[in-house]
Amino acid sequence: MIENADDLTLDELRLALAPTVADSAIFDGWSDAAVKMAAEIEGVDPDVARLAFKGGPMVMIRAWIAAVDAKMALDWTTEKLAALKIRERIRTLVQYRLDAVAGQEEAVRRAIAIMAMPQNAAEGIRLGWRSADLMWRLAGDTATDYNHYTKRTILAGIYAATLTVFIDDESEGKVDTRAFLERRIDGVMRFEKAKAQFLRPDRDSFSVTRFLGRLRYPAS
Repeated sequence: MIENADDLTLDELRLALAPTVADSAIFDGWSDAAVKMAAEIEGVDPDVARLAFKGGPMVMIRAWIAAVDAKMALDWTTEKLAALKIRERIRTLVQYRLDAVAGQEEAVRRAIAIMAMPQNAAEGIRLGWRSADLMWRLAGDTATDYNHYTKRTILAGIYAATLTVFIDDESEGKVDTRAFLERRIDGVMRFEKAKAQFLRPDRDSFSVTRFLGRLRYPAS
């Protein structure tokens, strides 16, 4: 039950109800029926709940993702993550999000299908990027150059790909999903290391003049 539901604004109520709407979406899809069921479970006036989610499935899905984001930021602060290496910070945050929706695989599957619709695709990408941005900020990333965007784009892609494995993973404890995530993060870490080496200021760079000079005056 949601305490003091009558005192909440529509935005606050939407966020509070979102996880229960997701539970209902397993059976009813992202629909008015899911909102009504969630309202009954949480002791909220169904008419007020419908008003909070006015706008259809994407409003429900957006609220659900925002609820996961908010809980993640509460449970894994930057200070708490600081004790971990950067690789473990990212792995921990992605795994947290997967654990948060464990048991709601069907709701995730339906949400992915809805966000993939042409009219929703752009917003779906924005939502994924926003969650990736939050994960990097919690991990302590302060990049403001092009790295800011590449890191988030890559992480959003990893998270989306891992979700598609997660929803069909029937292995014990989702070990296949965990292994998939580890491989994806390994790839990113190798890429970041190679990129850092390539962009290192003191790295010997290729000189056309020096190269031509060696052709003309080869070393003895």
